[in-house]
Amino acid sequence: MACAAGVTPIAFRSTAAPLSAILGLAWFASAQSSLAELRPHALFSHGAVLQQGKALPIWGWADPGSTITVSFRGRTLSATTSPAGKWSVSLPSQKPGGPDELVLGDGSQTLTLTNILVGEVWVCSGQSNMEWPMTRSESPQVAIETSAHDRIRLFTVPKLKAAEPIDEVRAQWELCGPESVARFSAVAYYFGRDLQAARGVPVGLVHTSWGGSPAEVWIREEVMAANPEFKRDILDPYPERKRAFDKALADWERETAELRAQGKEQTRGRPWADWRPAELFNGMIHPLLPYPIAGAIWYQGESNAGRADQYARLFPTLIQNWRAEWNQGDFPFLAVQLAPWDKNRKRSLSEITAQPGESDWAELRESQWIATRVLPKVGMAVITDVGDKDDIHPVKKEPVGARLALLARCVAYRERIPCSGPMFKSMSVSRGRATISFDHTHGGLIARGGPLSGFQICGTNREWVWADAEIRGRRVVVSNPSVPEPIAVRYGWADFPVVNLFNKAGLPASPFRTDNFPLTTAVKAP
Repeated sequence: MACAAGVTPIAFRSTAAPLSAILGLAWFASAQSSLAELRPHALFSHGAVLQQGKALPIWGWADPGSTITVSFRGRTLSATTSPAGKWSVSLPSQKPGGPDELVLGDGSQTLTLTNILVGEVWVCSGQSNMEWPMTRSESPQVAIETSAHDRIRLFTVPKLKAAEPIDEVRAQWELCGPESVARFSAVAYYFGRDLQAARGVPVGLVHTSWGGSPAEVWIREEVMAANPEFKRDILDPYPERKRAFDKALADWERETAELRAQGKEQTRGRPWADWRPAELFNGMIHPLLPYPIAGAIWYQGESNAGRADQYARLFPTLIQNWRAEWNQGDFPFLAVQLAPWDKNRKRSLSEITAQPGESDWAELRESQWIATRVLPKVGMAVITDVGDKDDIHPVKKEPVGARLALLARCVAYRERIPCSGPMFKSMSVSRGRATISFDHTHGGLIARGGPLSGFQICGTNREWVWADAEIRGRRVVVSNPSVPEPIAVRYGWADFPVVNLFNKAGLPASPFRTDNFPLTTAVKAP
């Protein structure tokens, strides 16, 4: 029962570019005509969730020079609208609970926003596997039908590409229920449902994702421009790619018109435009600032797999950029490791496992893991057991959301619970055997469904072969008779890893490698 009625938010202006160029003249004219109306930012609508324990900026637009009052939980603050028509106040931090009313006034009109909760607000972002709705996840009927929950609220940011940062978003909060949940992000919903059950406070989920998007479109352009590598390899090549696309599109449109004139159909597909760096940061992240949040969950990486080595630096840059933009310290950032998937979907499992090989998807998973080592409060949910060999969009989203919720409980709320599968710690070699030690063994290691699989080993010739692997306590001993002097071990190093190492808490081990051999996606020095 999606029933978030209330003020219809109108997307406002950009501080650097006219919205008419981004969103269309008719809608822009409508927004311009309503500048004098008292209007809060869209995140402040009926049914909103405000972040507990942090100062709460409340902002919006009204007639320049007017005095705005904001009342919440017995406290009233006021502000004067700037010449540009913007006002802002900052409420003191609040304890979780509600519902309450948020009352706004400008002396001539009063706007009362009802059913306001205070709790935990999480941003949920990424590409298609985050965007994937509940209706297309595995067996969603029961979960959707039982999703009504007055302590969970949903906010979906409309898809918007923008050349410059904009300030407003055309959306509103919705109550959690079958209608709203059915079209909401499955991963985000399952995350929020489990988190609310564990923490017992209201949860607000702000979903902002776009299928196919690479990481660089979610980062502020100035941040990438300040990095010589990203400027050279991401920003500088874009204008030429844009010119090439414009030419290809013009050629296609001319050819299509000529074919139609001859009574024929176009058989070539319409050219696809390249993503413009920073365009989703501008249109789908910047409008949320500085709404306080508890943290972010992130499911993305497929579109960067061919540049996995670069991602090892790009992904931490994204996290640091968002943290700087929100200006509330190192908030928790929890990512989902890439799911198993075989690019060559015609292969059988026996063909996939015939011989160890290189993998850009494995390299991307390593780059995701690196972020958990170089930055504080970054977690990674491993999902090697819920992939789909033939589908880049595995339908098993509930375990993904559940593992993100476990990570949140550990990283954000400091609960002492198992929240990670085994992570590579160290390797020692003795008498032709490599012994692998792990963090996060949580009760010990187990092999699910048979002998350990997915381990490979190599000697000084760097030729990888499948290895025998045996659990010994909290370690794994790896060997192969053909490798008397092993120098490195890899686990799950494949697009579609066939692996079965877990801890006794039921969480899968992350793929890893002990070597530092050159990556297939290594960025070449200029």
